[in-house]
Amino acid sequence: MAYRMILNETSYFGAGAIASITGEIQKRGFTKALVVTDKELMRFGVAAKVTDLLDRAGLAYDIYDEVVPNPTIQTVQEGVAAFLRAGADYLIAVGGGSPQDTSKAIGIIINNPDFADVRSLEGVAPTARPAVPIIAIPTTAGTAAEVTINYVITDMEMKRKFVCVDPHAIPVLAIIDPDMMASMPKSLKAATGVDALTHAIEGYITLGAWELTDALHLKAIEIICRSLRGSVNNDPQAVEDMALGQYIAGMGFSNVGLGLVHGMAHPLGAFYNTPHGIANAVLLPYLMAYNAPATGEKFRHIAAAMGLGDSASQPLDAVRQQVVEALRQLNRDIGIPEKLRDIGLRLEDIPALTQAAYADVCTGGNPRQTNEAEIQQLYQEIY
Repeated sequence: MAYRMILNETSYFGAGAIASITGEIQKRGFTKALVVTDKELMRFGVAAKVTDLLDRAGLAYDIYDEVVPNPTIQTVQEGVAAFLRAGADYLIAVGGGSPQDTSKAIGIIINNPDFADVRSLEGVAPTARPAVPIIAIPTTAGTAAEVTINYVITDMEMKRKFVCVDPHAIPVLAIIDPDMMASMPKSLKAATGVDALTHAIEGYITLGAWELTDALHLKAIEIICRSLRGSVNNDPQAVEDMALGQYIAGMGFSNVGLGLVHGMAHPLGAFYNTPHGIANAVLLPYLMAYNAPATGEKFRHIAAAMGLGDSASQPLDAVRQQVVEALRQLNRDIGIPEKLRDIGLRLEDIPALTQAAYADVCTGGNPRQTNEAEIQQLYQEIY
């Protein structure tokens, strides 16, 4: 069987890495950027850490700061119009997953205008040309959108989120600088951190997993589990480690897929605008227990990566329970709600949520075969 790996052309890591942006822009001959971000990052001066560098280097740019959490079709289309008005030739995405995903869709549509409706980008769209160049600068340690070929857009009219998978959308340059993440509140560090852990764990047990991505995902689990609590409590080394761990997880899952945690989380974002990391975090322990019988010995390796002690000599069922309980304890320690009712799920919506989750592209990678009846039961049990 042939396997494919697609990664960034260039990435920079570590405190102060953002200073490399101007040299990269000049080297590549870009002339004018559209900086894609949101109003909160503008208000708190996070985006200014990038635009101040551009100003000092005399580099031209316009700003599009209308990105919203769970970015919508309208957000993308307005961003396309802003790019064309600006006369830009590249994008700088400053923010978490929402500005990153918005930039990917904008960049693809600019060079593939047949997909301007945005909906037609769902799944593996047959785009002909790479996106306009994207420089991705994450401000959260979770989504790894800066290294993935995936992005997610919300269709408000249909109350659904759809996943786009396109090698043409990957940024040409990523700058992973923990200083850009310093202003994240604790709740956001917690949510995005468990999002990253979900990527690593689901990527490890997904049907498409193979040895190279297994190595990436196990290392990501190790880094994230040793660093997440410290990151939430603003330990500088832990923040830097989380930035790396989430990127390594992205290197893996982008190339092999995910599973039912993401499949069930996406509808929660579409229905209730639930932050994606929170939805994943609530679901993860329950779905790990559900998937355990279909994962062979993999829970032993997950337990070892999590630092849970000697898993090789224990009964497999005990190891599986240990992993699930450790995930529950991690959620408690960093303030993640325990049940879906705590994040707004309504019982009357479960049938529609179930249909959307079963149809989600991520669900197809789940290691345990599932069906709508079982997904509905899971939503009810986790409610």
